[in-house]
Amino acid sequence: MARVPVAALSTMLNRNPNRPVRPRPLPALELADRPSPWLRALGLTTVVLVGAWLGLLIVGDVRAPVGPMDTTMTLRPSLGGGTKINVSPLGSLSLDSHVAPVRLDVNVDQLDPLRSQALVDHPERLSGLQDEVTRDVEHGTLDLAVRSCVAVVSGATALGLAVYRRPRRALAAGGLALALLAASGASAYATWNPKSVLEPRFSGLLSSAPSVVGNARNIVTEFDVYQKELARLVTNVTKLYDVTSTLPAYRPDPSTIRVLHVSDIHLNPASWKIIGSLVEQYKVDVIVDSGDTMDHGTAAENGFLDPIRDLGVPYVWVRGNHDSRTTQRYLERMKNVRVLDDGRAETVAGLRFAGIGDPQFTPDRSTAPGSAASEQLAGDRLASALRDQRTAGTPVDVAVAHEPSAARETDGTVPLVLCGHLHHEGTELLPYGTRLRMEGSTGGSGLRAVEHTYPAPIEASILYFDRDSRRLQAWDAIKLGGLGLTTAEVSRHLADGNQPGATGTSRSPSPTPSGTSP
Repeated sequence: MARVPVAALSTMLNRNPNRPVRPRPLPALELADRPSPWLRALGLTTVVLVGAWLGLLIVGDVRAPVGPMDTTMTLRPSLGGGTKINVSPLGSLSLDSHVAPVRLDVNVDQLDPLRSQALVDHPERLSGLQDEVTRDVEHGTLDLAVRSCVAVVSGATALGLAVYRRPRRALAAGGLALALLAASGASAYATWNPKSVLEPRFSGLLSSAPSVVGNARNIVTEFDVYQKELARLVTNVTKLYDVTSTLPAYRPDPSTIRVLHVSDIHLNPASWKIIGSLVEQYKVDVIVDSGDTMDHGTAAENGFLDPIRDLGVPYVWVRGNHDSRTTQRYLERMKNVRVLDDGRAETVAGLRFAGIGDPQFTPDRSTAPGSAASEQLAGDRLASALRDQRTAGTPVDVAVAHEPSAARETDGTVPLVLCGHLHHEGTELLPYGTRLRMEGSTGGSGLRAVEHTYPAPIEASILYFDRDSRRLQAWDAIKLGGLGLTTAEVSRHLADGNQPGATGTSRSPSPTPSGTSP
């Protein structure tokens, strides 16, 4: 018989069989933290965007022949959308063609020598070149759309597989990328603006811009449908490439009056060379200076004005708040200068101008008490003189003042009023029909050019007037890089009356109530 140990036997005898046995506690289990749904969505969105962008960078472009040129068309991520045509070495032009998170880039790479020579040998082919270019652009755009779909889906799927290592998540990323591209295409279609070609922004060689843009009289008929005009621009670029070394001068339309508007030169000697170049390049008929030509208005500065004599065209001038009466008297003695003050009107180069000098003289930019009231009073005096001219049967075409607040008082008495003072350009259609055109600083703010992080740009405008109606048709806003910069940009703008579908040449100002300015 086996023996049981005494300790084990004691334990067995003392145990109560009716006493419940307590189970031993199990170790506590901890659940792993799952990521927030928002973080997972943010991560997936990042993967989709980055993957789609990488896909477009790698394979999302199309090399397409457009007429006699070889081009590369590309879709690029962009916050503002639009179309950019790069024409190296002449520069580029930008069009606000659509609003979407993608931009269409068209790079003109080179002229094909064989196709170009064929045009030279057979000039009759030029008549059909525009239709050929239109077809090439359409085919290239369709090919680009298909290739872009493949690029974004492949890029997002590949990156999703690399990040998640799960086919379902990778396919989800590819599907979202395709949906994003489709939404971008829908947005571009919904916001498509065929009139964007009416106001292209040119950058690069300043001399090439007028040749590509054309003249003011036929710009409405020539810039009609986006596809057709994109082809026309590319055709014009072809011609520019053919004569890059000897770009033709811009031939002005004989029925168009060209006015160069400058302002706030502020003793910058470089301004005269720029103004002289613009006069020659654009065949300007008259220059209008809306004041602040000087900085302190002292007699010692008067010699700075002497280059005006050599510009070769009439110079219409009004006094700014940095110009003194001494400055005004010095200019009055120059034969080609027409000083306007107290609402006096003169006809120059086929247009009737009237203006008033700034009532303030603050070369130190101090704010004198009552300055706003004096500007309003000056504007009222100018408006009264404009009404008198209209009553006398000699209506004024263009009014000139220095300060915008004074210029606004002429609303309803003149079709166009020019001003400056604020050192940035802008256009405003006033309530009673007068268009206010404010010029930036043609002197790049003068000595103040380096007060800010970036040098102030040098700005001027070419205004195009119909010789018969004497109404503004269009204007080119010209912006040059400031001190130490070598950039140039020209943008074309049309007056409202010249937009496609508009009636008449321009909107004339309506009389103000009770014959008073607002």
